[in-house]
Amino acid sequence: MPLGIEGVTVEVAGRRIVEDVRLAVAGGAFVGLVGPNGSGKSTLLRCVYRALRPASGVVRIGGDDAHALPAREAARLVAALPQESASGFDFTVAEVVGMGRLPHRERTAAGDREICAEAMARTGVAHLADRGFLGLSGGEKQRVLIARALAQRPRVLVLDEPTNHLDIAHQLDVLSLVQGSGLTVLAALHDLNLAAAYCDVLYVLDGGRVVASGAPHDVLRPELLAEVFGVRAHPVRHPETGAVQLLFDRLPRSTDTRPTDARPTDARPTDRHPAPLPHPHPHPHPHPHPHP
Repeated sequence: MPLGIEGVTVEVAGRRIVEDVRLAVAGGAFVGLVGPNGSGKSTLLRCVYRALRPASGVVRIGGDDAHALPAREAARLVAALPQESASGFDFTVAEVVGMGRLPHRERTAAGDREICAEAMARTGVAHLADRGFLGLSGGEKQRVLIARALAQRPRVLVLDEPTNHLDIAHQLDVLSLVQGSGLTVLAALHDLNLAAAYCDVLYVLDGGRVVASGAPHDVLRPELLAEVFGVRAHPVRHPETGAVQLLFDRLPRSTDTRPTDARPTDARPTDRHPAPLPHPHPHPHPHPHPHP
């Protein structure tokens, strides 16, 4: 099921956070939002899962205005993993995952249990089913919340920093699971290397606007990363997958007037970019893109 964001502008407390953002996610595609802190990624995602209403513009789920849909229908179509999911009650893991079935109450309890058990198995939290959610580590909580989103059986998955608190093995496991789910996915990611490895398309946000979009190898260029993130980037190719990977160091300080050979190694001139990358290999993690 495709997702479209058409000219969305968001204002919070009189301040414009997102301005005239337009993006498209094809059915079954994994699209990433990247950008510095405060660039509007989370605000934009909140419009998609209806926690915020745009001041102007439309979010479309399969062609329908997401904010015009009945709440239950919207919840059947879109599942979200926000950055923060606080709960003052110590539900068990099984109960938290079971909350993903609330939009489907007409289904049998037995069917719900099977769906939840499958979601917990896929995210590696089945052994935690009887544990209290509040007593889990940050990484365990994150995987439980992803299981809840999968148990919702949505068509569109919205993820805000899904790898927060996860160790590297679980980061790779979770993103591989999401990528292979066949769902339409829109995710905000801070780790540019993970975004390059798993996303089909990237949109770069800065100051609430889209400043670049396209395939990761086209978007993650040193010039753009210097302008948007304020870092020097050295793109290389992963030796097995061919995905773009980035090595970083600081930009030189503009006030540094010393001769080049007297500067520290992290203050080399910014025009010394690496040679152009070879033509990219096919996407390292192919998966089907079902049509809605």
